[in-house]
Amino acid sequence: MARRSLLLPLLALLAAMAAVASADSWLYDKFNTDGTVRTDYDTSGQQVAMLNLDRSSGAGFNSKEQYLFGEFSIQMKLIPGNSAGTVSCFYLTSGDADDHDEIDMEFMGNSSGQPVVLNTNVWASGDGKKEHQFDLWFDPSADYHTYTIIWNPTNIIFKVDDNVIRCFKRYADLAYPNSKPMALHATLWDGSYWATEKGKVPIDWSGAPFVVSYKAYNADACVTGGACPAGSDRWMNKQPDSAEWGTIKWAESNYLRYDYCTDGWRFPNGLPAECSRS
Repeated sequence: MARRSLLLPLLALLAAMAAVASADSWLYDKFNTDGTVRTDYDTSGQQVAMLNLDRSSGAGFNSKEQYLFGEFSIQMKLIPGNSAGTVSCFYLTSGDADDHDEIDMEFMGNSSGQPVVLNTNVWASGDGKKEHQFDLWFDPSADYHTYTIIWNPTNIIFKVDDNVIRCFKRYADLAYPNSKPMALHATLWDGSYWATEKGKVPIDWSGAPFVVSYKAYNADACVTGGACPAGSDRWMNKQPDSAEWGTIKWAESNYLRYDYCTDGWRFPNGLPAECSRS
């Protein structure tokens, strides 16, 4: 009888945990997967998706839905130690066509002790080369941090935790991603040819498999062919306020590693037109 009385609370606890986990099982409900993708749950019941990279394959997941404008966020914990040559991504893309649109947050691994570089980029009608790269000011492998893309008809805003670090503005006469629906992707892959010090430091495979963890995914967005969610004005009309322009200046002053608008060697015929506009 005493044994049974101990068993019942345990069964009730397990049932409650299963209900929480089931309620937060976002990965397979919302995404297709590729490569080695494992799942688990943290102590709060949030599902964690873990992407593996080894010599044979990278991994990723891509949304079943496509979107036209929205706010997209996820929490990520990156590769600890020497992650040189690896690239971990959270991005939107309309596909692989030559005229595709894309909005990128790419985390370029580095040698142990060196900053991980966050590459932000925007492609419109196949025109890219609009990178701003930032040294992250914290260890992104020590804990989860929230990365956010806000995409609306006026601008594209990149956030790290609560800090707006970049705003890509729309100009009426310049290409901007405003008509092609995009799917949300997360990937982990071998970028040895490019990622770390322009390809000088490749992956050290003795540290494989490399793992990046994702959780707390949220898309508050207009689904292609469907209605926009209630309250979408919050991000549909979003522009940085004065405080957020302050964090952009802070990020640019302290952590900006590369700005395409200062790369005259890359653009010998003149910098892109938006570089000369406020």
